[in-house]
Amino acid sequence: MSCKKDPIGYMAHFNTKNPIPKVKAAEFTQPLLLTPSEDWKGYLSNSAGRIFLFAITFVSVIAVLLIFIFIIREATEFLTGNNLKEFFTSTGWYPTHNPPEFGILAIMAGTGYVTLVALLLAVPLGILAAVYLSDIAPFKLRQIVKPIIEILAAIPSVAYGFFAVLVFSPWLEVNLDITKGTNALNAGIILALMALPTIISVAEDSLSAVGREIREAAYGLGSTRAETLIKVVIPEAHSGIIAAVILGMMRAIGETMVVLMAAGMSSQIPSPWWDLADGVRPMTATIAQEMGETPKGSLHYQALFAIGFFLLLFTFGLNMLSEHFLARVRKRKRG
Repeated sequence: MSCKKDPIGYMAHFNTKNPIPKVKAAEFTQPLLLTPSEDWKGYLSNSAGRIFLFAITFVSVIAVLLIFIFIIREATEFLTGNNLKEFFTSTGWYPTHNPPEFGILAIMAGTGYVTLVALLLAVPLGILAAVYLSDIAPFKLRQIVKPIIEILAAIPSVAYGFFAVLVFSPWLEVNLDITKGTNALNAGIILALMALPTIISVAEDSLSAVGREIREAAYGLGSTRAETLIKVVIPEAHSGIIAAVILGMMRAIGETMVVLMAAGMSSQIPSPWWDLADGVRPMTATIAQEMGETPKGSLHYQALFAIGFFLLLFTFGLNMLSEHFLARVRKRKRG
């Protein structure tokens, strides 16, 4: 029987003159079977790494708990006294009067004014910028613009405060005919600039996490780019956008130097209520201004810690809420 031509060399096994070349097996630097000492060294190194990371995490948690305990301990005597009703209902903050008056209603309103102005400006601008970076801007432009935006978050707050006092305050006085340029409007606008990088970064990450297949499905059904963004992408990324807004709000509420320098430091509720040209006195600025000159253990000292306690509770609640929404974003990325 005649053999056909073997084009791929199956008959090479029978060719004793030109055998198939042997392929050298892959070399391993580590033995497949470890000796007891080598196995023990690996176990110790892995355990040491886990213990080190656990210790860092444990120290961080303990530090936060100690901060809570310290603030609660210093504020407990004031909060359990007879001053609690006046603390929440009075607008007067006069610690040097006889008798002193500790009312934080106007101080809480000051925090609310500057935060509201910041959110009204930063939220729409931040979401629009995030949408542009995620779905409209060319990839190369996005790679340039987003790091620049995130660098804004690294600028020290005192630099923003000097800008607010030395540059923006005179501009407001000249162009808006305002008597005093350090007011709720000034502080709110600067806080909006400080909150923008956080809102843009988190919202853009959430929008980018929306799958490409969802966008393509919307286009396949005949939707335009605007309809896809408004009716599909943004609703799908709503958890991350809400988290971005909450984190931006926390940035505005917890800021100290800008509001201390630019808010006017007047313990009052603006009259009329919509007049942002009046000075206000936020909670963080009150603590920063007065804590250094207050005798330890005095009623004034305890009242400042009471402000810090409620501020800490509020920001902690916002942080837990933002973590809830960010967890949903991370779950969508994994799933």
